[in-house]
Amino acid sequence: MKKKIQVYPMNRIEGDLTIKLETDGDLITDALSSGAMYRGFENIMKGRGALDGLVITPRICGICTTAQLFAAAKALDMISGASVPDNAVRIRNATLMVEMIQNDLRQPLLLFMPDFTNPTYIGRSWFDEAVNRYEPLKGKSAIAAVVETKKILEIIAILGGQWPHSSFMVPGGVVSMPSQSEITKCRSLLSHFRNWFEKHITGCSLERFAEIKSLDMLMEWVDEKPEHRDSEIGFFIRLALDAGLDAIGNSHENYISFGSLELPKDTGISPLSDTHFLPPGFMTKGKVAPMNQRMITEDISHSWYEGYDNGRHPVEGVTRPYATGSEGKKYSWAKAPRYEGLPAETGPLAEMVIAGDPLITDILDKKGSSVFVRELTRLLRPVHIMPVLDAWLFETSTETSSFFNDTEKIQDGVGFGMIEAPRGGLGHWVKIKNERIEKYQIITPTCWNASPKDTDNVRGPWEEALVGTTIKDPENPVEVDHIVRSFDPCLACTVHTINGANPVRIV
Repeated sequence: MKKKIQVYPMNRIEGDLTIKLETDGDLITDALSSGAMYRGFENIMKGRGALDGLVITPRICGICTTAQLFAAAKALDMISGASVPDNAVRIRNATLMVEMIQNDLRQPLLLFMPDFTNPTYIGRSWFDEAVNRYEPLKGKSAIAAVVETKKILEIIAILGGQWPHSSFMVPGGVVSMPSQSEITKCRSLLSHFRNWFEKHITGCSLERFAEIKSLDMLMEWVDEKPEHRDSEIGFFIRLALDAGLDAIGNSHENYISFGSLELPKDTGISPLSDTHFLPPGFMTKGKVAPMNQRMITEDISHSWYEGYDNGRHPVEGVTRPYATGSEGKKYSWAKAPRYEGLPAETGPLAEMVIAGDPLITDILDKKGSSVFVRELTRLLRPVHIMPVLDAWLFETSTETSSFFNDTEKIQDGVGFGMIEAPRGGLGHWVKIKNERIEKYQIITPTCWNASPKDTDNVRGPWEEALVGTTIKDPENPVEVDHIVRSFDPCLACTVHTINGANPVRIV
């Protein structure tokens, strides 16, 4: 029997999202992802001063505020021809890494793991412990995640003046020069957080966990010690595999990364790329190619905008909202980014796949893409970046060079800033004319992952990941929750309310 299921609103995410499904029996045959709110930041920017993006765009998000500032500053670096000194590169990177770490803990423990307390899992051997850890507002792990990540965010406040919505990055560097005592304080905060992370999240040292290079080694690690088994990562592995999350959520298996953490010219870190700690690239059909931003387009054929057919590069794109509510072809405020015409997943999984991480590569080879490996990679990213964060803080403390290089007045020019934000590839494309912003186009990570269909009716990444999934209970489609939340949706920072009606509607 064919049915249509509407899940609205998708809670425990950033912003407003509706998921519309078509099913045949208990099998999902089609999926539509509808971003339900228009904010218009790109149009808000028009006509403003060249530097206004440094103040306005961090307000796009209350979680990835530093990432938006970073992308905006890099675009102006390009337009002004600014050379950013090594210390400024380190400070910019350090604040971005802190934002990644807080997101990589809050998203799993506050947004994703509570699905294991869903009534569908009553009777599982681990259910009571899942409730104890992840029950919203009460679970011990959920509370600890808020408390501990709040502490590490003090690093951004020290280096950037405040969090969220700081504006300390400018063309040519950063506006503050931290003192030796402030750097020492930052390293102390990181050390405290690392001790907590090793005790509760990994159950072992970062060095021990970094030794794991394959799925078999990972499962051996889980059973090696009670501390491993009962750690947050160990518990997640046991729950996720028992719930079958390694068998759902496979998408197009196209991955894109803009390159994570641009390197200072002089550093002791051993990177995987000449330019970044984790390399930029695009993977399709198992092969990685260099990233070329000219290959990026935005398609609006199924989005509530008007202005052109097929895809356009962001510099040529427009954002003219158009939604009558009567045209069924258009169904989302999200646009549809494509790379060489293909949809692509972005985020921690894409970063590690393109970097050739042996553990993640082995899991993909043996099990394929899934909710399990996507969420596991997010939990593992702090293992890789915390040592780098500490090293760059130390290098900053031993350097005496400047934190800012003065720049020429920003007049005419086109530039772009592309970084890896906590949720994946983030890009700002900016055109300045007569010292004013003539055009501003932004592609967020969730635009990639939540994109609607394109001109060729090809689904976006999490739309595709939903198709083929079996729903055991249409009144409680927890499988949909697992899949969509594994992409860490962030459609906008907003507050919404609903009435008491059942948020799952079947027609």
